[in-house]
Amino acid sequence: MNSDELKGKRRQFRGQIKKEWGKLTDDDLNQVEGNYDILIGKIQEKYATSREEIGRRLDALQASESAPPR
Repeated sequence: MNSDELKGKRRQFRGQIKKEWGKLTDDDLNQVEGNYDILIGKIQEKYATSREEIGRRLDALQASESAPPR
């Protein structure tokens, strides 16, 4: 996978996160910049959801991104 493909995947995942948790702003996601714990904290701030639930949903999003297209 080249760097353009990697950047594209990252943008797609970021879009999925915004779709799932619409209260997150671009500024929120820029502050996170790949830090999983900060992302979970931001989601907890906005949605008052448990870390475990957020982790499960993020894992599901990531799994759906890596699944081959149907």
